[in-house]
Amino acid sequence: MAGIPLLIDEWNIDVAYSGSQKCLSCPPGLSPVTFNERAIEFIKNRKTPIQSWFMDLNLILSYWSGSSKRAYHHTAPINSLYALHEALLILKEEGIENSWKRHKTNGEKLVSELDKIGLKPFVKEDERLPQLTSVSVTEGVDEAKVRMSLLNEYGIEIGAGLGELAGKVWRIGLMGYSSNEKNLNSCVRALRDLLQK
Repeated sequence: MAGIPLLIDEWNIDVAYSGSQKCLSCPPGLSPVTFNERAIEFIKNRKTPIQSWFMDLNLILSYWSGSSKRAYHHTAPINSLYALHEALLILKEEGIENSWKRHKTNGEKLVSELDKIGLKPFVKEDERLPQLTSVSVTEGVDEAKVRMSLLNEYGIEIGAGLGELAGKVWRIGLMGYSSNEKNLNSCVRALRDLLQK
């Protein structure tokens, strides 16, 4: 959300969700979600029982709509909702198209700057996300040691590869407020210094 165009209605997406901590730079803990009419109809006509009340979307849909007798489902995380509201106001101020452009520009620049220090993108150019860059770890480099040094010496945290990519890639996020030239340059300089050591 806010990192790349995601046109829910135009692309006819039935269900989509995200995390508030991603390109909105909001505290984690909320998962904004949307269901179109087709998905809601499917949920309402489900034949198999739901394994637990907190996973029952029919209860949540009823809770949201207020169309039936008021039923308790959950305590709303009010502070997180205020934070989300503020993050959305900041996004509105910047403009969604400007946010998309900023993420794209910084993502492309990150790939270019990493290439200058010998780090190659793992993902093909036409399949990359500008807000999360996966780079291949250079052979012979202790990827965990570099990540730990980045964190301890520079205060920069990047992600490790997951699953089959564990130990093979680093995941560098430039999301939301963090998607700026200062952070980008700091990360590249720190990686360059550590790799030279």
